[in-house]
Amino acid sequence: MITKLKKHQFLFEELVKRDFKKKYKRTVLGMAWSVLSPLLTLLVMSLVFTQFFGRNMAHYTTYLFCGNLVFSYFNEATSQGMSSLMGNAGIFSKVNVPKYLFLFSKNVQTLINFGLTLIVFFIFCIFDHINFTWKIILLIYPIALLVLFNIGVGLVLSALFVFFRDIQYLWSVFTQLLMYMSAIFYTIDGYSQTVQNIFLLNPVYLFIRYFRKIVIEATIPTPAFHLLMLADVAIVLGLGCFMYKKYNHRFLYYV
Repeated sequence: MITKLKKHQFLFEELVKRDFKKKYKRTVLGMAWSVLSPLLTLLVMSLVFTQFFGRNMAHYTTYLFCGNLVFSYFNEATSQGMSSLMGNAGIFSKVNVPKYLFLFSKNVQTLINFGLTLIVFFIFCIFDHINFTWKIILLIYPIALLVLFNIGVGLVLSALFVFFRDIQYLWSVFTQLLMYMSAIFYTIDGYSQTVQNIFLLNPVYLFIRYFRKIVIEATIPTPAFHLLMLADVAIVLGLGCFMYKKYNHRFLYYV
């Protein structure tokens, strides 16, 4: 795979540039929307939910920001990744190039947006009097796994989207449900241990929880927590690679 990426490096770079420019085409603020959009969402969520869930919680807005930051990145990367194959059918149906290049370019573009928002998040934490420790370096682990997880989900979705166009509507409904099941604006501490364990079945919640543990609580999750995240990523990424390998040639007949 690395060899093929180097071979098609020029095409890959051009795809990333195209996707990035296309997102901000004909916008007045351009890249500033990468920062303003999550901040405006955070502002709305903070105004709405603080009175209901955050009255007695320290750093509640940062708590919200962690959840919104991770979920927005996941939602954007997977939603854009889903259409990566169909959106570039005119290229790979005429030129023999690795089809995963189109998905990777989408993920690089969304990763850049995530990086910009992450910088704003750290600045916001300073204003919220969050005391950073050396443990902040450990955020590399969930970020790296989240990138791989998004790629894996994108591989699955983009493959399914070629055969079933309805997947885009189903995924929209599913992500909305997933948002409410990821404890973005509420805490699960008041639930029973059984219910809390059920939340651990949600990979997105695991990433959000890891961020909150490191940033707000300054504690390192257990080794079991690390392994659970790794297992989720391995399963989804493995499934995505399997689908691309199995249906690689069939894609051409459905685009």
